[in-house]
Amino acid sequence: MPGVVAPDDVTMRLDRFLWFTRLTKTRSVAQVLAAAGRLRIDGRVIDRAHAAVRVGNILTFAHHDRVLVVRVEALPHRRGPAPEARACYQELTAGAGTPAGANNSQESHED
Repeated sequence: MPGVVAPDDVTMRLDRFLWFTRLTKTRSVAQVLAAAGRLRIDGRVIDRAHAAVRVGNILTFAHHDRVLVVRVEALPHRRGPAPEARACYQELTAGAGTPAGANNSQESHED
């Protein structure tokens, strides 16, 4: 895939990864998210934007009123178009297509 780095020994700053993959709108927002300690890499709480991200890492953080869990599949070279960005991670969150608070599996039935 063009514009992507895959070797295991290559790392990228967390804030750049979040911005390049369009998980945050700006790099500044990514830096604040990381510095606030509201993000985890492989279960470890991260409190700095320059934390290293590698292929295979699992990132967990709050994103638009839900918890987002993604696996890093590749490290992008640039902030490219959305399809290229989405190819760099796999969303692992259960019910990814369902808005927070919506539970369609259990409907209330009045007797």
